[in-house]
Amino acid sequence: MDWNKEFFACLALRHTPGLGPRTWKTVLNAYDSAYVALRDVAHWRERRLARRDQVEAVRREAWREEAEAEYRAARSRGMCALSWHDPLFPQRLREIPDPPALLYVSGDASLLAGPCIGVVGARKCTRHGLDAAARISAELSRMGLSIVSGLALGVDREAHLGGLAGVGSSVAVLGCGLDVHYPKGNDDLRAALEQRGCVVSEFAPGIRPDANNFPYRNRIISGLSMAVVVAEAAKRSGSLITARLAAEQGREVFALPGPAGQAAFTGCHSLIRDGAMLADSAEDVLRELRFQFQDELAGVPSGAPASKTMPGGTEGGSADVTASPCVPLCAEHTAGTREPARPGAVDVAPAGVIPPDPSTEPDAHALWQALGEGRCHIDELTRLLGWESARVSQALLLMELSGHVRQWPGMRYSRVAR
Repeated sequence: MDWNKEFFACLALRHTPGLGPRTWKTVLNAYDSAYVALRDVAHWRERRLARRDQVEAVRREAWREEAEAEYRAARSRGMCALSWHDPLFPQRLREIPDPPALLYVSGDASLLAGPCIGVVGARKCTRHGLDAAARISAELSRMGLSIVSGLALGVDREAHLGGLAGVGSSVAVLGCGLDVHYPKGNDDLRAALEQRGCVVSEFAPGIRPDANNFPYRNRIISGLSMAVVVAEAAKRSGSLITARLAAEQGREVFALPGPAGQAAFTGCHSLIRDGAMLADSAEDVLRELRFQFQDELAGVPSGAPASKTMPGGTEGGSADVTASPCVPLCAEHTAGTREPARPGAVDVAPAGVIPPDPSTEPDAHALWQALGEGRCHIDELTRLLGWESARVSQALLLMELSGHVRQWPGMRYSRVAR
């Protein structure tokens, strides 16, 4: 499968006006490839995959400008993306009602398919809540589970640290672009997660952490998780949104009971009254989920010897997690400095390609000839060929996807040849 085309096809679906997560889930599940799905858009109506207006929006390429902008932004930042049909795209996330079509990933993407528990709570929290989040996360990690949280200060931070301390690991889900570092107080933790865990986001590069983004982030936290534990939540805590989403997705919800009478835990107490399970320890969680965990945790040792160094210099409790880094979204590969490309690593311009075939790709062949051996500005190519700028831009993008050209700073292009 051509993962370059898959990535761009998923972007096209995401940026089609009127086409939301529920529809693109229906479309993507009907095909073995997002690229093939787009090529077959004329049959979506008869297959009852989308409405007429949605089909027309795809066919008139209403998505192109925004999809191209995100594509170029991801490429220029060397980012890694998992598309819907990628073997590493987590199956649990495919099953939620409104999944993302793709995920940007930094770190060990294989963790996303493993056994995960979400641990969430307040940013401004009590010492009791911090200690409880750290303790239960470390206990779960020692039993081989990865902890999923939102990389916020407070409970999220302690949950991630606890996850990194054991045999398991930790996954951070961002409410901003993967290239945006937020909050600044967690830079040390983020570095540790990228080295020994995983950081993911569905948001395009450069997207800032707007308050409206966090409910979308929360559905991915719960979607990746087999269950969600709320460590501390007041009456109007955002963590209650994650708990509600988890319940809607069919996940188990647990809440840690705080000291009686403390306003900081009224949300947890409400969850328990409404049917969430009370959890004081990892054993409480595993007892309820034991049948789900039996297959995934077979053979995972409990209480492995410590070997990880945590942010701040404290020792954790497990052997190192071996990351399998994605090949970034970039055009240039330096021999011997990266692992080979694999499914899920979207490399937009792999080296070692032949010139375009003039009989099947006349525009690409003409551009190839016009580029010559050096770097050429897009305006110069437009002048040399006598084409409309939109035609040149579209042809160059397709050539980037096929690996024939690479873009340099300043809108200059060059060939990628054997």
